[in-house]
Amino acid sequence: MTETPEWRKSTYCSNGTCIEVTRVADEYLIRDSKSPAVAPLRFTPDEWDAFVRGVNEGQFTFE
Repeated sequence: MTETPEWRKSTYCSNGTCIEVTRVADEYLIRDSKSPAVAPLRFTPDEWDAFVRGVNEGQFTFE
């Protein structure tokens, strides 16, 4: 039996067009909530940790 992933949205998502994330086995998956049928992007735990660290350090700010 295949388990259905539990997709999570940011608490900052207010208009329904958000990025969703889940963890399945040893991968983190990211998808666009507007297009859930499109294959998600896949990341290893090390890649995900690097991304989260970058967010926390302000590496992805937009002006």
